Amino acid sequence: MRILGFMTGTSLDGIDMAILETDGETLHAFGPAAEAPLPDTLRDLLRRTIAVALEHPRGRAAPPIFSEAARAVAEAHMAAGEAFLRAHGLAWADLDLVGMHGQTVLHERPASGRPGRTLQLGDGEWLARATGVPVAFDFRSADVAAGGEGAPLAPVYHLARAAASGLPAPLAVLNIGGVANLTCWAGGDRVAAFDTGPGNGLIDQVVLARTGERFDRDGRLAAAGRVSAPALERLLDHPWFSEPPPKSLDRYDFSPAAVEDLPLEDAVATLTAFTAEAVARGFGMVELRPASLIVTGGGRRNPALMAALAERLSCGVADAESVGWRGDALEAEAFAFLAARCARGLPISFPGTTGIPAPMTGGRIARP
Repeated sequence: MRILGFMTGTSLDGIDMAILETDGETLHAFGPAAEAPLPDTLRDLLRRTIAVALEHPRGRAAPPIFSEAARAVAEAHMAAGEAFLRAHGLAWADLDLVGMHGQTVLHERPASGRPGRTLQLGDGEWLARATGVPVAFDFRSADVAAGGEGAPLAPVYHLARAAASGLPAPLAVLNIGGVANLTCWAGGDRVAAFDTGPGNGLIDQVVLARTGERFDRDGRLAAAGRVSAPALERLLDHPWFSEPPPKSLDRYDFSPAAVEDLPLEDAVATLTAFTAEAVARGFGMVELRPASLIVTGGGRRNPALMAALAERLSCGVADAESVGWRGDALEAEAFAFLAARCARGLPISFPGTTGIPAPMTGGRIARP
């Protein structure tokens, strides 16, 4: 199948797009990839939606802003996809399937016998009608309903991508978006995956609040600052770090309060060190010693963060491009791959990745 995958992360920076030719098991060809920025009006709407979602009680009817945002997300995907396909001499009719992750506005892991909650907004039914192409979406809710964490879902694609590149086990892949998540493959079906802690999320939050910029460009603020050991210790004194994997996070499960009294540069340097130390602690929970850690996502473009990882890890740290992967497109590729698996009824989550009792498929397909 020729599939267009869409990914919108918790950083609210843009819509990633990638075309993949796959049967959900083997990667046959890589098509074009691109990113479209989120319109400012949609970013503002999503920030308001997230604020409502974080306060939304369990069991209550969905507030109207959820459906408003879901439609707006689908319309933005339609516009971005239209321009992307046209730029590459393609049309919607050239696709067999679309995979749309949607915008996460709420994610709560299961706790104390209470099931988790997860919500990715994106009107898959509308997008299927508008494009004339079947749309796979809502990838996480079946796993959560079965008692799983609902995240991460990309590990099965990381293994397929490694196979396509001829990369052997042991292998470790770290995606640094708003949250950082780690895939560890020891060979065969021995896979462990989990969120390690905040990725870019806290850094972006502080930079936006104090400067109006959306992120620490090129890690300049972190490089100019000094890590506050007391603040870092407070950040690491969180029950999350004693929880065994598999485990998942919402971007807003951690607060930047520990650095609020620090100068900007020191605050960003401390949060950058926090992300790296959280990854190192995550590595300490698995028995895997790969030659190098492959880093994907926006965080790999932050030299200060990459240096902090290299300082704390006993293996090498390499960006995705060093092994021939498209670091900016990997998650969009992953949801194209997961869409194919959804269409074929193949598993997308596993005991070692989301904590469910047995491998299971997920996602829904909306047809035109």
